[in-house]
Amino acid sequence: MPKRVGFLGPAGTFTEQAMLAFFAGEEIIPLAYPDLPAVLEALAQEEIAAGVVPWENSLEGSVTLFLDLLVKTAGIYVVGEVVLPIVHHLLARPGVSSFTRILSHPHALAQCREFLRIHFPDVPLFPTGSTAEAARLVAESSEPWAAVGPETAAKNWGLVVVKKAIQDSKENETRFAVLGKERAPRTGRDKTSVAFALTEDRPGVLYKALEEFARREINLTKIESRPAKRQLGQYIFFLDCEGHMEDPEVRAALEALKAQSSFFKILGSYPRWGGS
Repeated sequence: MPKRVGFLGPAGTFTEQAMLAFFAGEEIIPLAYPDLPAVLEALAQEEIAAGVVPWENSLEGSVTLFLDLLVKTAGIYVVGEVVLPIVHHLLARPGVSSFTRILSHPHALAQCREFLRIHFPDVPLFPTGSTAEAARLVAESSEPWAAVGPETAAKNWGLVVVKKAIQDSKENETRFAVLGKERAPRTGRDKTSVAFALTEDRPGVLYKALEEFARREINLTKIESRPAKRQLGQYIFFLDCEGHMEDPEVRAALEALKAQSSFFKILGSYPRWGGS
């Protein structure tokens, strides 16, 4: 029976590409959702078996709404990741070469800000819910608009590529999270993501917490913080480390971290994308 998989839509987005890459070779029923909360809610209600959402970009950082949702939503885990190179093109209707506005998702516009500043300094930029939505709006409008987005969006909406690869960095990548209701088993090439808030607020307390990983020679691949949404100066930390939560050394480090935390949640242990 095909697996129902939700993704941040609409069709033609990079998230759809990530979903197809992760589930390549599997029979699935793709279901597009309008926003991140809708994907997680559908998974929580078991309308879908898995969900795929953007997690972080190499230029713009993490999708903070996703981090906040992952912390407060019970019973949903990261079970996989996908890392895709992000290539943005300037898209327009055939025959249109000058524009009165340029539309795209805010992250896409930000990732192309230098190109747009140099080549279209006087053209207003308008944010949309997704790159695919921007392409749709351009295709359906009689105005001389352009969109920033992937080639798939151009194909889906009958647009042409005016300028290829307009992103400011050729190293532009986005990491996507694959979400499920059950934790992923060990593979030997895993990564673990954790959210935590420390009990004490004094010099060296974060160093002491992270030392639990260093002295066990567990590599940390990411750490960042988000406001705890309580008192100014209170933060939740997000940490990624190599290894699975069931690995003995990782388990010991996590238990030691939990003992020092006022809030602690294992967001998931999952296979590293491409074994990297």
